[in-house]
Amino acid sequence: MKTTTALLAVSLALGLASTAQAQDFQPKAAGVKMLNVRVTSVDPEAGDPITTLSGAATGLTAEVNADVMPTIGLSYFFTDNIAVEVIAGTTKHTVKAQGPGTDVKVKETWVLPPVVALQYHFAPAGKVSPYVGAGVNYMLFYSGSDKNGFNLDIDDGFGVALQAGVDIATVGPWSANLDVKKIYFETDATDTTNGLKSKVSLDPWVVSAGFGYKF
Repeated sequence: MKTTTALLAVSLALGLASTAQAQDFQPKAAGVKMLNVRVTSVDPEAGDPITTLSGAATGLTAEVNADVMPTIGLSYFFTDNIAVEVIAGTTKHTVKAQGPGTDVKVKETWVLPPVVALQYHFAPAGKVSPYVGAGVNYMLFYSGSDKNGFNLDIDDGFGVALQAGVDIATVGPWSANLDVKKIYFETDATDTTNGLKSKVSLDPWVVSAGFGYKF
């Protein structure tokens, strides 16, 4: 995860948390639903080698840039501590081929990576309530635009998501939220026109900060 991305997210979360006052707040509890609206950075790792279709090295690697977009998450609490959250949002990424003397755009694509996570919330009745979660995601690539003579096909597929975060109650049903997810996802990217392929481990860090509302 890039240090600047993490620092921006933490700074935003601390700014939101600073609004908390010593007032009554609604705790987490069984049957509660919680909507989180967040600003989210999706930062893929990538960096995998690009080869020919026969597997020969090209000296190039596949690089994917980060993007920041709004996302939403909806949680339902089965018990005071256990909840399930569905997270949705979409980001736009540029795929590049990089190597010695080479830095060329291959494709721009939108990604819809919904996540469903089962969570455990510590201190649900407290003003500060951290949580951890684990679940699955599905990476759907759509509205792609090939660049510079490439014709790249990126496979959709399932991944595994790990999650950690904290809710800081402010007043009534409102709270500030900081959330970090690590998604493990590997895909095949193939350009049969130019005879190239790469098995890309995107494995993005997903860092978010925002507001929550219980109802």
